[in-house]
Amino acid sequence: MTTGSRGQHQLIQQVRVVDALTGTDQIMDVQVRGGIIQAIAPTLETIDGTEVIDGQGKILLPGLVDLYSQSGEPGHEPLETLESLLQGGQAGGFTRLGLLPTTSPAIDHLALVDQLLQRRQAIAQSRPSNSLPHLYPWAALTRGTQGQQMTELAELATGAIAGFADGRPLQNPLLVQRLLEYGAPLAKPIALWPCDRALQATGVIREGAFSRVYGLPGDPASSETAALAALLETVAQVGTPVHIMRVSTARGVELIQAAKDRGLPVTASTPWMHLLFNSQDLHSYDPNLRLNPPLGNPPDQAALLAGVQAGILDAIAIDHTPHSYEDKTVGFPSAPPGVIGLELAWSILWERLVVQRDWSPLTLVQALSTGPATIWGQSPPSLQAHQPTEMALFDPNARWAVTPKTLKSLSANTPWLGQSLAGRVVQTWVPAS
Repeated sequence: MTTGSRGQHQLIQQVRVVDALTGTDQIMDVQVRGGIIQAIAPTLETIDGTEVIDGQGKILLPGLVDLYSQSGEPGHEPLETLESLLQGGQAGGFTRLGLLPTTSPAIDHLALVDQLLQRRQAIAQSRPSNSLPHLYPWAALTRGTQGQQMTELAELATGAIAGFADGRPLQNPLLVQRLLEYGAPLAKPIALWPCDRALQATGVIREGAFSRVYGLPGDPASSETAALAALLETVAQVGTPVHIMRVSTARGVELIQAAKDRGLPVTASTPWMHLLFNSQDLHSYDPNLRLNPPLGNPPDQAALLAGVQAGILDAIAIDHTPHSYEDKTVGFPSAPPGVIGLELAWSILWERLVVQRDWSPLTLVQALSTGPATIWGQSPPSLQAHQPTEMALFDPNARWAVTPKTLKSLSANTPWLGQSLAGRVVQTWVPAS
């Protein structure tokens, strides 16, 4: 994979330009220089000194935006360093990454926010192309993300954060109400994961026919929907906008649609893996399919797919979660939940949804670029003249093997390990800070 150079004059010829913001999906020439898209047209003349990139058969996308993922740094660097996380994001076409505060220590003080951003800057400057994704840490809602005591929200809001999130379910409804009340004037996104731990108990698979057939502890859909219904009532009472993380059930999609119909200020996202698998796929007991929330039953997967297509679910999140080989090489119920995905998600979603299910490419770009940026309150990446070169070049015909050596991530916990995939991002451009 190569990376974009900001000072270089480049002409990408006859590439398929896909941009959800403008509704564009057509073959074009794209000229870039000095970190800016200079022109886009059906054909453009080559200027002396221009690097010509053959775009035939390739797809040019706005930079992908990941709402939330997890890193090992600080605290668990053998699983993932900030550098390997950023490299993985770059390899997957991501230009902006949201980092959950589930680090050690948790991102619950402004000093740690600043430290992470300075670390990203130092890593980027040490690389010739300086094209690593921009980092947007989520500041913790509660100290240590333990769900007990509020952080200094007003102080944290002065930092360059994506917003506020614990990345873990909050179990105290009164605390949730207070957080929304205190967070309202700060004008930062607040992301919450609705999950009732008491109802979830030891469940590792969504409760239903397949949980019984496979003999695995079931997690009822109500663990999500009861918490979600209560959260939506709080949002209706307080009025603070909320982003709902990790939606995984058909009933959850219905509740979000009803909330939007009522005019409640909510957005929602689902993890990418829940669009690709369901509880029936757990017949293999592959610990890399052990997720939290667990994979839904087939009707849940169908509802999530329809929810993204209809815009009920505003974004697809990668929720990249690195684990060691030893941690994942255990029985399914004992495996820690989560998989990596930054390097894999776009290629696999393109193949499974666009190629095999005839999704519009614009829908996928909307869910993985335009939508997430909008949730953050940011201007989305866009492929238009005079815009920064925040984009990725994807070759849907390139084949590559997923191995620990080909992955940028330090962890390889993915069900695609050892497999050959179709499609790979071959170049990423990231604008200067």
